[in-house]
Amino acid sequence: MTKESGIPIILLVDDHLGAPKDISGDIRTVGLKTPRGVMDITGLDKSGIERLLLLADGEITLGGVFNDGSGKSHDVFKTVPSTSVVRTVSYEVSGQTLAMEMLFADYSLDRNASGELVWSVTGQLADGAVPTWS
Repeated sequence: MTKESGIPIILLVDDHLGAPKDISGDIRTVGLKTPRGVMDITGLDKSGIERLLLLADGEITLGGVFNDGSGKSHDVFKTVPSTSVVRTVSYEVSGQTLAMEMLFADYSLDRNASGELVWSVTGQLADGAVPTWS
C-alpha cells in the first residue's frame, strides 16, 4: 500500500463546445462526492436497521481564482448561464482517473473585501452512468 497526498491533481473540464480544458492551475479548492442512495427496508420483525443501496450519484464542487485567458477557468464556465450542455469532468490523481458527465447550473463570482476575485461552481452527474475510477 502506498499512501500519498492529494498533490498534484489534474482537472479537465469540457468547455461549451466539448473541448477538454486543463484548468488545474486556476483551482484552489475541490470537493468530490460519489454517494449512493440508501433505502431503509426494516421490517417490524427486526431489531436493527436493514438497508438497500440505491442509485449512484456524483458531484464536484470547485473554487478558484478568476482567469479569463483562452481555455482557462472563466472561458470554460462563462457559458454556464447561457448554455445547457453536458460537460465531461476528468479528475486525475496519482494515475487514477474519475471521469463523469456533468451538468453545471451555477457559476458564481465573488469579489472579497481584500480585492481577490474568486469563482465557484458545482457539477452534478448528468447521464446516469455510475461514477467509476479507472
